[in-house]
Amino acid sequence: MIDKKIIFFDIDDTLLDANKNIPPSAKQAIMDLKGLGHEVAIATGRAPFMFQNIREELEIDTYVSCNGSYVVLKNEVIYDRALDEDALFMLTELALEHEHPVLYVDAQDMKANMPEEKLLRTSVGQHKMFIPQHDPFFYKNRKIYQALLLCHQEEEKYYESVFKAFDFVRCGIDATDVVPSGGSKAVGVSKLTERLGIALDHQYAFGDALNDVNMLKSIPNSVAMGNGLPEAKAAAKYVTKRVEEDGILHGLKMVGLL
Repeated sequence: MIDKKIIFFDIDDTLLDANKNIPPSAKQAIMDLKGLGHEVAIATGRAPFMFQNIREELEIDTYVSCNGSYVVLKNEVIYDRALDEDALFMLTELALEHEHPVLYVDAQDMKANMPEEKLLRTSVGQHKMFIPQHDPFFYKNRKIYQALLLCHQEEEKYYESVFKAFDFVRCGIDATDVVPSGGSKAVGVSKLTERLGIALDHQYAFGDALNDVNMLKSIPNSVAMGNGLPEAKAAAKYVTKRVEEDGILHGLKMVGLL
């Protein structure tokens, strides 16, 4: 009987190619892993409502979302940690002074502190991202698990110096994820693996970006995508091929799972 393993997959530029499609080889590989009795999970910066279609396509009901702040096991929430509301209010005020949009993310939706027409002139519009509706008070009296601050890297340093309740994880040239201090995918992964009782040497993870670094470092059997950032490759034990070069399948063969 095979020893049960758990394999965590990031979504963007790991499971999905540049066209936001799952390569057929990756989908088949995941089905093969499940057929062998392994646990397959997603570990993403996205909120649950942003990847429901992927979960349905891959038949996955266990995931770490919002960069570790919202964790679900078999469709049951087992861990969640929201951003501090008072600190988020202060962040909003400062961001407005500097004309930096803030997007508030909970498990079901995302709203912005600026009107849609202003967002269209920022990276959200330029990259043809989903344009959230304007609701500057969306964060009040609800759990906001992550925010997206639209600013350049040199501008981000100012926010880092002011807000000790948050960690800032760069996710693009003009955007950074805002997560609870000390929060990360690695934290969310640990909540799941502790609940499942799966030993560290039976844990595997695939990723490509800065928000994957802690996870790739904390899991010995970690794989960075060939298209990943240098920081992700340096953090991982293995480096596989690019997504569109059947990188998931190749990586699973590298670590001996398939």
